Order: sequence, then C-alpha cells, then structure tokens
Amino acid sequence: MTEPVDAIRAVHNAFRTDLKRIDAAALDAAKGRDGLAATIGRFRFFNEVLVWHASGEEMAIFPALEKVAPLVAEAYEKDHRGLDQAFEEMAASYAAGDAIKTARAAAAFRFHLDIHLMKEDTHLYRIFRERIPVPEQGKALGIMSGTIPRERFPEVIAWMFPLIGHDDRENMTRIWQMVMPPPVFEGVKGFIKNSIGSDWAELSRRIPGL
Repeated sequence: MTEPVDAIRAVHNAFRTDLKRIDAAALDAAKGRDGLAATIGRFRFFNEVLVWHASGEEMAIFPALEKVAPLVAEAYEKDHRGLDQAFEEMAASYAAGDAIKTARAAAAFRFHLDIHLMKEDTHLYRIFRERIPVPEQGKALGIMSGTIPRERFPEVIAWMFPLIGHDDRENMTRIWQMVMPPPVFEGVKGFIKNSIGSDWAELSRRIPGL
C-alpha cells in the first residue's frame, strides 16, 4: 500500500540520479570532453527544486517531527544550509569557467547530498512514518507540494518523472491523486503523460482508471 512517505523517496531518487549525471558530466568536462555544458548547467534548476523540497521539509515535516521526536530535525536543517553552500561553490566555479574546480564542487555537492538523503530515508522519515498518523503525514505532504510555485510545477514533473523508475512513478502519482483536488490532478496527469512518453502505458496499467 502506498504511503505518503513514498513520495519523498521518489523525489530523493530523482535528486540522486540527476546529480550523479551532473557530477559525471563535470568530471568528463574536466578531462577535456566537449558538449557537456547543458548537462552540467542543469545544476541550477536541480538546486531550485532542491531548495523548494528543503523549504517544504522545514515548513511541514520538521515541525511535525518536533512534536514526537524533539531536536531530531535540527541536524537535518544544518545539512540543508551545507547544501546551500555546496551549490554556491559549484555556481561560483562554473561561472569562473574553471572545469577542474567545477568537477570538484560537483563531487562535493553529490557526496553531501547522498549522505543527507541516506540519513533522511533511514532515520528521519522512519520516525515520521512510525510516529505521525497517516492523515497528518498526508497534510504535511500537501504543504510541501505547495512550496513549488504553481507555474513551475510542469517543469518539475518534466524533470522528475524521466529520472525515476516505474515504482516511484506509481507511488508519486497515487499520492498526488489522493492529496490534490480532482481538477488539479487532471492537469498534473497530463504533464506526467507528456513527460514519460510511451511509459504512460505501464503507469496506466498499474493505476487502473488513470
């Protein structure tokens, strides 16, 4: 059965996949390979989504956790500030045109993010899942979704869904279907379909009536 926290895992997996690709492209560019600017430059949009995600956690997830596990979220908020610094270092290196520093910054950014997401998945969201009632979890997820500017939501879907597998796509779609008003979900459904092309058939098979 799909749980609200499954949506978080899906987003986390998209972050992992995209930054892995950006990091690999930055390393190849430092080795002299051409034609990678578009992939590396995607780190800017990647960070926009990361900031929206982190803001949603700080606005909805962390306060909920504070009631059942005081002080746990504090360390994760500090991680968020570290990720802000990692992005700033990469942005400065890339703007300076220094391929080696950009590659080093991308590797550091990825390492910090991977550790942070692993801790969240195995610790913070385990507490969230086990100690917070499901209706409150859903409410928190709804608040998190609201941190994405409505006009940018199609961009986020177009970025995320190609980066995640069938299980994550199914979970994310089911959760949005549960928490969004039907007219809003209908629009989102169209964006999902456009983003995954022929894979829509598999998603429709998994969610009858989609």
